[in-house]
Amino acid sequence: MTTRLYTHPVFLEHLTPPGHPERPDRLRAIERVLDDEAFAALDRVKAPEGDEATILYAHPADFVARVRAAIPASGIVSIDADTSASPKSWQAAVTAIGAANAAIDDVFEGRAANVFVAARPPGHHAEKTTAMGFCLFNTAAIAARHAQKKHQAERVAIVDWDVHHGNGTQDIFWDDPSVLYCSTHQMPLYPGTGAKSETGAGNIVNAPLAPSTGSETFRDAFLSRVLPSVDAFAPDLIIISAGFDAHHRDPLAEINLTEDDFDWATGQLMDRAGRHSANRLVSLLEGGYDLQGLAFSVAAHVGRLMKG
Repeated sequence: MTTRLYTHPVFLEHLTPPGHPERPDRLRAIERVLDDEAFAALDRVKAPEGDEATILYAHPADFVARVRAAIPASGIVSIDADTSASPKSWQAAVTAIGAANAAIDDVFEGRAANVFVAARPPGHHAEKTTAMGFCLFNTAAIAARHAQKKHQAERVAIVDWDVHHGNGTQDIFWDDPSVLYCSTHQMPLYPGTGAKSETGAGNIVNAPLAPSTGSETFRDAFLSRVLPSVDAFAPDLIIISAGFDAHHRDPLAEINLTEDDFDWATGQLMDRAGRHSANRLVSLLEGGYDLQGLAFSVAAHVGRLMKG
């Protein structure tokens, strides 16, 4: 089996205001780097549009209706100070969910060894009833629930290495011991959550990193907090909230990782998927706003996934 890649042209049609860091050029940069012959073996599949009913796995119906009603017929509107929507944003968000759920199906049904979903908008800041932080719906949370509902996964681990804490994923699974949420992130930084003391039902593991942290401290957080928690949990599936904004080039934070760190972290989680999850691993793009840092980091990440 090979590594599968899901993407879709509609992800480029989710528009944000000029100068906004979460912009279509992010995916264009990823597309260019993955066009290299080193990635010729990638199984590239056009993302399917999602089943809108699955949004309710993580969000109540009245919130979903509010988001849908906010989608403009033309132009760009503000959902909050950081989060925007344009006419194709609903379709983009639902297709991102469709891709994530299809990726879950692929790894449980044996169509792929692992999957990377290159989609936007991202999702990990979307709380149960709040769209925020560039995110409309929490794609990783919906995918975790899809694995539980369709494939009877008893335990799902979500590991989030985006430089911003995934407050939305933490909010959705705060009191649910069937989902482990582990996060490395800069603190202090938006959105202000993610202290070590935030532990939910014992299923939340935060590893905050001080500004100017580099590879050694990041890897120590993985080795001392994240990986032991994953091993103790023994998940049936690992989902990565794969933000690449902890790269040293990124303009929105002050963590100094390189693409080698993402390669290493990917390998560590693949090892745990091999031990506990029959190699089932799905990676979902979150942040990453310097185009070169993003492209090089995704190349390292996907290259490691392809090594199996």
